[in-house]
Amino acid sequence: MRAARLIKMVLLLQSRPAMSAAELAAELEVSERTVTRDAQALSEAGVPVYAERGRAGGYRLVGGYRTRLTGLARNEAEALFLSGLPSALREMGLEDAASAARLKVSAALLPSLRDASASAAQRFHLDAPSWYHEPEPPELLPAVADAVWDDRLLRVRYRRGGGRERVGTEVARELAPYGLVLKAGVWYLCARVADDFRVYRIDRFTAVEPAGERFERDEGFDLPGFWEERAAEFARSLLRTEVTVRVSERGARQLAYSGDRAAASAALAKAPPAGPDGWRTVTLPVESLDVAYGQLLSLGPELEVVEPGELRSRFAAAAERLRELYR
Repeated sequence: MRAARLIKMVLLLQSRPAMSAAELAAELEVSERTVTRDAQALSEAGVPVYAERGRAGGYRLVGGYRTRLTGLARNEAEALFLSGLPSALREMGLEDAASAARLKVSAALLPSLRDASASAAQRFHLDAPSWYHEPEPPELLPAVADAVWDDRLLRVRYRRGGGRERVGTEVARELAPYGLVLKAGVWYLCARVADDFRVYRIDRFTAVEPAGERFERDEGFDLPGFWEERAAEFARSLLRTEVTVRVSERGARQLAYSGDRAAASAALAKAPPAGPDGWRTVTLPVESLDVAYGQLLSLGPELEVVEPGELRSRFAAAAERLRELYR
């Protein structure tokens, strides 16, 4: 533990002209007294670190000193490629590895380039969760992430979703975890079960245990391509019914934001041209009439339901209630 801290202290001092005891203590998560003892230990070990007193003082390395302790460990190198996803790294338990990797890269750069990481971080940030969503990382995510990085088989218990007869039932599986996907704040595992690739929501895992042995990864597996295909397939599978609507020009523009964007775009592309009043008749695939009611009601007077009659009646009743409210 102390050895790792001493190495980190050297790398910090190598990447910056000088650091105060307070700054080092904050970075190393120790007291200033411990920083003083560590600096003394480094000096006794031959590392030319010295302290300057005064307001502009601090700890420094003798000019030109370079340590060779900049080689990245495998987990640090892997984490470095995810360094633009701070929340994801934290949830997978890789925050420390990424921090160490960035520090080693910074220490290895020329002095004129050492602010590159800070410069990039100030100009780009990826916020993965959706709006109005408080992310709750699954408790078992770090264990799953370890198995993914290590190509190690997992024995899991999984709480099913889907149809009413399946919801809440648990199944046991042994699977080969290929990759993790973070979609709108929800974590998914893409895994091979026997000869089939499947997708699991990690927050539905109730137990995770490494099986011990590693699996042989199919090098032809393309995680982004697989996810894109399955996501599109899943979205299409939800659209089990159709409704016919009339939309104004403005309503046609808003239609893509009220439900499945791809389905709305395809429906509009197939729809006949607008009539003299500027309205178009569109046959729109939807998940259910209840879902369609909630989604399409947001378009207000820019949309009229034509069929089915059941949904049209619900919209007419809603319009009547609104008329009473605003009379």
